[in-house]
Amino acid sequence: MTVSSTPATGSPTYRFRRKLPAGRLGSTLFSVGMCVRVPYFATILPYVKTMEPGYCEVTAPKWFGIRNHIGTFHAIAACNLAETAMGMLMEATTPTTHRWIPKGMNSQYLTKATTGLRAVATLSEPLDWATVTEGRDVVVTVAITDHRGVEVVHCDITTWVTPA
Repeated sequence: MTVSSTPATGSPTYRFRRKLPAGRLGSTLFSVGMCVRVPYFATILPYVKTMEPGYCEVTAPKWFGIRNHIGTFHAIAACNLAETAMGMLMEATTPTTHRWIPKGMNSQYLTKATTGLRAVATLSEPLDWATVTEGRDVVVTVAITDHRGVEVVHCDITTWVTPA
C-alpha cells in the first residue's frame, strides 16, 4: 500500500501516539487521551491497540453500557467502534498537507455480537498523496470481529480528503 505519511509529517494525533511508550502502557495512555479529545468515543471504552499509516486496530469490551435489548453488542455501538478505528487510521495516514472528514458509512450487520469486539481498519485501495490535488473520496474498510474471529459487522466508511 502506498502511503506517504511519516511520523515526521503525521497529524498531531499521530505524533502524540508516537511519543508515548510502545506496548500496553502507551496504548492505554493514548486511548484515554483520545477519549478526552473525542468524548463520544468513550461510550464504547475503546483501546487503540495498533495505529499506523494504512492500518488501525481498536478493541472494545462488552459492558452494560453498549448492550442492546437482547443483551448483545449494540449495532450502533459497533459503528462507533468502526468510526474510531477509521478516524485513527486517517490520523496516522493523512499527511499535514491534507485534511479529512467522514462523509458516509455503509454498515452491514452480519450476525449477533455476543462478546467484546475488535475493529481492523484498512484503506480499501493504495493512496498516493501527491495525486490528491483536489477533493476526493477515500474509502476505509473496517472489519469488526468477535472473540472467535467471526466478522459480525462490516463497514465501508467514505472520507472526503482535500489539500489543507
